[in-house]
Amino acid sequence: MLNEINYKNEAAAMQAPFDSSDPAAEFAQRSGPARRRRGGSQGRTTPDFIVALARGLDVLRCFGPGVATLGNQDLAGLTGLPKPTISRITYTLTELGYLRYHPDSGKYSPGYAVLALGFGLLAGLEVRELAKASMAQLARDTGGAVALGAFDGDAMVYVEAIHGSSELYLRLPVGYRASLDSAMGRAYLAALPETQRAALFERLGQGAPDSAIVAQAHADLQASGCCFALGAWRADINAVAVPFQSVTGEGLLVMSCGGPASLLPASVLRERVAPALRAAVRQLSGNPS
Repeated sequence: MLNEINYKNEAAAMQAPFDSSDPAAEFAQRSGPARRRRGGSQGRTTPDFIVALARGLDVLRCFGPGVATLGNQDLAGLTGLPKPTISRITYTLTELGYLRYHPDSGKYSPGYAVLALGFGLLAGLEVRELAKASMAQLARDTGGAVALGAFDGDAMVYVEAIHGSSELYLRLPVGYRASLDSAMGRAYLAALPETQRAALFERLGQGAPDSAIVAQAHADLQASGCCFALGAWRADINAVAVPFQSVTGEGLLVMSCGGPASLLPASVLRERVAPALRAAVRQLSGNPS
């Protein structure tokens, strides 16, 4: 939800022109991995894939935003795993500190060890630290919410979020998962090379965004270097997003800005916010000109 709440009015000092004649091609050209990736298209069929570990991580993923506790029966339904298997997984995760057991309800909640994983990731994201100043400036100048996100499985996850106005009644935090039809998701999909996008859509199946959404996002990216979601998530919410390859080598990321249509009408989003957002992203992509 908040992905569409990344808002801005504009950063006059950051409105340098956007030079790329074909942004989608530029992103595709620079999206090659810095290191050799293991597994390739084989995914879970490769001998390197540890099924037991994957099942444990699938259980942890069930504890999303707004999910306080889950029992073994709940987890079995969410993962499709047999209840005896779930019982062994939850026992192991509890022993390791990744889950906490509540005797009064017979259910589990995330343990404190999960924090070490999350904060370890955030502490190691150099681009997050580099982005904070420009994100804060954008939030102040526009009054909107600014978010930095990365792709995770089937959604965009916020690694940083800054809110610039009391008018932002939805304040989604770091860790929030924005859908792929959000402005941030559209920008990510539009920047993916065609082969990677096709493979992703095949994996997502019916959960993939409509092809018309992707086509519009690709057209927006080519025309303006941005992707827009105007009233797409909610009729009163507008957002714009820009994909970029991080100068710190952390791959394809997206910065977005959005907010209530009363604060950021389409004209303001296109004419003032989008140029400021592009200017901020250029500094993070190592392409300041």
